[in-house]
Amino acid sequence: MNHEELKARYNPEGSKLRAVQHELTGILLDLAEICQKNNITWWLSSGTLLGAARHKGFIPWDDDIDIVMLRKDFRRLEKILLHLESQEYVYQSMRSDVEYVNTFGKFRKRDGEVMISGGRYKYLRYKGQFIDIFCIEKTSYRTARAARVLYMNLQHLTLHVKRKWLRHVLIRLIEILCLGIINPLLRIVGLANPKGEYHYTMGTGWAKHTFFMEDTFPLSSIEFEGHEFPAPKDVNRYLTNVYGNWRELPSEEMIRRSIHSKEYIEEIYGKV
Repeated sequence: MNHEELKARYNPEGSKLRAVQHELTGILLDLAEICQKNNITWWLSSGTLLGAARHKGFIPWDDDIDIVMLRKDFRRLEKILLHLESQEYVYQSMRSDVEYVNTFGKFRKRDGEVMISGGRYKYLRYKGQFIDIFCIEKTSYRTARAARVLYMNLQHLTLHVKRKWLRHVLIRLIEILCLGIINPLLRIVGLANPKGEYHYTMGTGWAKHTFFMEDTFPLSSIEFEGHEFPAPKDVNRYLTNVYGNWRELPSEEMIRRSIHSKEYIEEIYGKV
C-alpha cells in the first residue's frame, strides 16, 4: 500500500485514532516549546522515529509518541515539569503519582482518560493523553536488562496487594531497594562497556534499543506530521538496530497485535 491507502485503511481523517494523533502532535509541540526555552536536548525515538522516517508522521495504526534524552537533560526537565504551573498538563512520574512505577516519565493531559489495559492502570492518578519521555545512559545490554527484570518483577507483586496504604509502602520500598541500592551497583558494572553503548535508564526495559553517541550527535531533523523535530544523526542505523528492515511493513497480524486500545481495533477491524 502507498501512504494514502494506508491512511484510508487505518487512520483516515475523522476517525477516533486520527483525532488522537492530532491531539498527541499538539502535546508534542507544547513539550518541544518547553524544551527549547530551557535548552533541553531531546529527539524522536522508537516507533515515533520509525513513523517519521517511513510515513513522515505517525505509523498509521500507532497512538503514542516517544522522545528520548540524555540523563542530565532528563533530570533538568523533570524538575521543570514537576513545578510546571499548568491547568492543562501534568508530569507523571514516581514523584507525582505513587502508583506510577515506571522509571521514565509521561507528559500528559490532566483531563480525559486513555483506555488501555494493565493491572496498574486503575490505580493511576492521571489518565489523560500523554507523551513518553525516556532517558538513556551509558550501560551494557545485560545490565539494562537485569535491572528491568528485577525491578518490574518485584513491582508486579504489588498489584495483588489490595490495601492501598500497604501497596504504597511496598512500592516505595522496592524503589529504594532497586533504584537506590541495586541499580547504582549495576550502573558501575555497565560502565565496562567497550562498545560505548547507551540504553534506556536502569529499570526501564526495552534493552534492545541501543544508542551510540557517534550515531546520535550532532542531531539532525526529521519531518513528523508536517513539523520538523530533532532526530539522531544516523536515523537508519538506529532503526535498523532496533527493527531490522524497518522500511518493510509488518504483517496484518502484527499490526493488529501492536494496537494498544480495543477502541481502535474495533474502529479498524470492526467488532469481533
